[in-house]
Amino acid sequence: MEQTKQLGQTKITKLLLKFSIPATVGMLVNALYNVVDRIFVGNGVGRLALSAITAEFPMTLVVMAFNMLIGIGASTLISIRLGEGKKEEAQEILGNAFVLFLIIGALVTVLGLVFLEPILELLGASPDVMPYAKEYAGILTAGTLAFTFGMGMNNMIRAEGNPKMAMATMLIGAVTNIILDPIFIYVFKWGIKGAAIATIISKIISAIWVLRYFLTGSGHLRLDIRKIKMKTAHIMSILSLGVAPFIMQLTASMLNLILNNSLMFYGGDLAMAAMGIVSGITNLMLMPLFGISQGLQPIVGYNYGARNFSRVKEALQKGMLLATAISIIGFLVIMLFPSQLVALFGKNDAPLIAMGAEGLQRFLFTLPILGALVVGSNYFQAIGKPKRALFLSLTRQLLFFIPSIIILPKFWGLKGIFYSGPVSDVLSTTVMAVFLIWELRRNSTLEGLAERIEIE
Repeated sequence: MEQTKQLGQTKITKLLLKFSIPATVGMLVNALYNVVDRIFVGNGVGRLALSAITAEFPMTLVVMAFNMLIGIGASTLISIRLGEGKKEEAQEILGNAFVLFLIIGALVTVLGLVFLEPILELLGASPDVMPYAKEYAGILTAGTLAFTFGMGMNNMIRAEGNPKMAMATMLIGAVTNIILDPIFIYVFKWGIKGAAIATIISKIISAIWVLRYFLTGSGHLRLDIRKIKMKTAHIMSILSLGVAPFIMQLTASMLNLILNNSLMFYGGDLAMAAMGIVSGITNLMLMPLFGISQGLQPIVGYNYGARNFSRVKEALQKGMLLATAISIIGFLVIMLFPSQLVALFGKNDAPLIAMGAEGLQRFLFTLPILGALVVGSNYFQAIGKPKRALFLSLTRQLLFFIPSIIILPKFWGLKGIFYSGPVSDVLSTTVMAVFLIWELRRNSTLEGLAERIEIE
């Protein structure tokens, strides 16, 4: 109970660092092993294998979408219920989320394996890339349940006030994957199949770690499978709060589908491979921002549930400042060393290095504003307002990014695809700022009203 009470009593700066640093480190390492995957595959297998990973990526985003639907929905609800002092209800929500993970994970696995080749064709895999893509995607799809339990339920460890344990989950999986990648690819000569097997083994270990935590009652909440009772009210609340990040990830998957096909049309397999590198580095740069947002979620959710709006506002402001500082550092690294970064993925492939470096600098030109955008957009999720969070998610992905990918290449070809990132970032940040200012003013009004009632 003490680790939950700290959310409403400890200084915001201390809380932010305590929760965000583990989440940031965990997500950074998580993104790093995806980057390491591509580095080993690019150097050990080649450009076509990199293109295969790029083609498969929208499938991973679909799995992540379901993880967020249940994981973020349930964790947001748990944080709010704990803030309201309703531990028993929070525990019920945990059990309902577990069953939902099991059902959805099984369905995604079966459908993904049955329709694997048509899906990859739709995602832009060329005939040359298809053998690599099928081998890689098939193994990852078979391990969907491990991914679902390990990453999805990890959100709830953080929600109950245990960020270090949540970080450990990600570190264990990441370190395992990084160790196994070179062994399977170079020693066993398994090629891209080895990268996929290493990833799945790491996911299984993470899933076992998370399930052990909840089944043994190591934290504030405990998962007792024998006592789980599915409640329609809990399910609907989980789904309503998780629908915003779910649709955001589904939209991201659709975005990548359109992006892959556009890349193939304007640049072929070389452009697919180059964008795969750009995406990997982009994710590496964005993960700290998502880590800060995840660290803020229980702080904001708890204090919002407790109607302590001054702490909510302070947490948001400090989270934005920290995220912006990290964004600027990442921007400087990318602008100063683009070729060196891309060369890590294929040091002997000069055309790939040239195209990847250009794409990296153009696509992440507006990186400094992404810290505020990510934290500001996720704020609405943390306070339990999924409709606004959903709208802001769709604003960036659906209203701005996808049209940019379709329209801009008609004028600038492949460069237009790279320009689509900055254009959508500027427009979506503007919209987010308007919504956020309005919400903060409303909270200030509510806080003032509450103070007057107390005085009277």
